[in-house]
Amino acid sequence: MPVKNRFAEMHDEITAWRRDIHENPEILFETHRTSALVAEKLQSFGCDDVVTGIGRTGVVAVIKGRTDTSGKVIGLRADMDALPIHEATGLEYASKTDGAMHACGHDGHTAMLLGAARYLAETRNFDGTAVVIFQPAEEGGGGGREMCEDGLMERWKVQGVYGMHNWPGLPVGTFGIRAGAFFAATDQFDITLEGRGGHAAKPNDTVDTTVMAAQTVMTLQTIASRNADPVDQVVVSVTSFETSSNAFNVIPQRVQLKGTVRTMSAGMRDLAEKRINEICNGVAATFGGTASVNYIRGYPVMINSEEQTEFAAKVATSVSGACDHADLVMGGEDFAFLLEERPGAYILVGNGDTAMVHHPEYNFNDDAIPAGCSWWAEIIEQRMPIA
Repeated sequence: MPVKNRFAEMHDEITAWRRDIHENPEILFETHRTSALVAEKLQSFGCDDVVTGIGRTGVVAVIKGRTDTSGKVIGLRADMDALPIHEATGLEYASKTDGAMHACGHDGHTAMLLGAARYLAETRNFDGTAVVIFQPAEEGGGGGREMCEDGLMERWKVQGVYGMHNWPGLPVGTFGIRAGAFFAATDQFDITLEGRGGHAAKPNDTVDTTVMAAQTVMTLQTIASRNADPVDQVVVSVTSFETSSNAFNVIPQRVQLKGTVRTMSAGMRDLAEKRINEICNGVAATFGGTASVNYIRGYPVMINSEEQTEFAAKVATSVSGACDHADLVMGGEDFAFLLEERPGAYILVGNGDTAMVHHPEYNFNDDAIPAGCSWWAEIIEQRMPIA
């Protein structure tokens, strides 16, 4: 396939871009260097318009096809931000910033979309307009939401949008996708349980928040085991348990619990929030204490559109020969905000036998670059073919 051959020719250059970004990771919206590099590359490719500062530090570029009889406008999105993790790969191009690392492969996503943008700007072998979107703050900051709130879809008249994520364990050069709910909604909770502190030798004079909190942690697990429909998905995880005292002989006045909720439907999300409030207040009252629950809704369920998913899988098959049916992912993905605005699809590209994402020894596999670039380019050329 000509596209794959072109990306084979560009492979070393795209790899160099990726490794430069990897060496210089930036977290959340602080992608100033990365955004400037992306904008400079897009301008050098001859894109028709390059705009910075969308969603604080996002970058958007327009590439017009050779013709525009279709009036179609298709968006391609990559994320740019790193994670607050200390890298442990020992690579020669490892992070030069303590406590920051591209542990999710966004360096690879950015480099691949840059490669696709260069190819599309060179060839313009399509009928319509391609909009390439480089987004900050995917890792918990909601950069996709902020870009949409800045008018991403309306300003550039985007009609459909496509995204991609590398996936360790999936063979390099292969793809996986599923229609409908794909990545989970990700919410957080912060619970404060208040009792009456006192001496550990006189528990009868206290309202013991440690026991209250332990009971709460266990009872929260009944949301999945006794409240949820067994065929639906919900994960409630208490990830932090902190008492107001760490002395051996003091029963603490309060305990703070923190955690996360992962769901695959709006109904289950509502149920989980309702039951967390009821359980915390009910258990606290049973022990004679009180509970305060702060439930914070994060990323919504990421839902792939049916028709666009079928098309994305067809393109992936044309690139690699096959496209697997992917499993549900209980992690979150803020491409969900873009899919709430416009129909589209999100696909996984194989990263091979590497450490899982968010691990300090993870590294994006540069051998995945030709397949990823080809998929993005073919999305444009096959979605908007020249008559």
